[in-house]
Amino acid sequence: MHAFSIFKLSALTAFITLTTVACTTTSSQNTAKTAQKTVAVHAVTAEGVGEKIGSIQLQDSSKGLEISTDLQQLPSGFHGFHIHEKGSCEPAEKDGKMGAALAAGGHFNPTQAAGHGTPNDGHLGDLPVLNVDTDGSAKTTVYAPRLKLADVQGLAIMIHAGGDNYSDQPKPLGGGGERIACGVI
Repeated sequence: MHAFSIFKLSALTAFITLTTVACTTTSSQNTAKTAQKTVAVHAVTAEGVGEKIGSIQLQDSSKGLEISTDLQQLPSGFHGFHIHEKGSCEPAEKDGKMGAALAAGGHFNPTQAAGHGTPNDGHLGDLPVLNVDTDGSAKTTVYAPRLKLADVQGLAIMIHAGGDNYSDQPKPLGGGGERIACGVI
């Protein structure tokens, strides 16, 4: 074999090897999936867990935990929206009175942050407010920049009756009040 033919064969072999590696790398990058979970959300009252009112999709993203809602039958307006520390939507007793989804505990706060705040600076479970349309539906996507799905597995996601001002003033925990819908992640 001539030296020129050996050079062409070596060059062709190197090209095929590099192309195979590049295609394999691109293929594995395109098929890599991020962690995700769909959570059933139910109406809750002091009597218990009620009917399913929709679902929430949680997925890791470059912006943090992506939370996409597909909910119905909620009162229109702004609602407090949080991750709670326990994975239960059952009622529980507080101050001698049964309350909706109180078994979920308080806001997820493993770092013991001093107070309620925004998704950037308060409890890790503090989420952006949920805006419900006039028809009672909420189909939106919000982000929790400091969370990953692995952080919240087995916890509860909660919707409150009132809005959230991201402060403990004038009412504690943003003023969201009663819990009206819940799902276990």
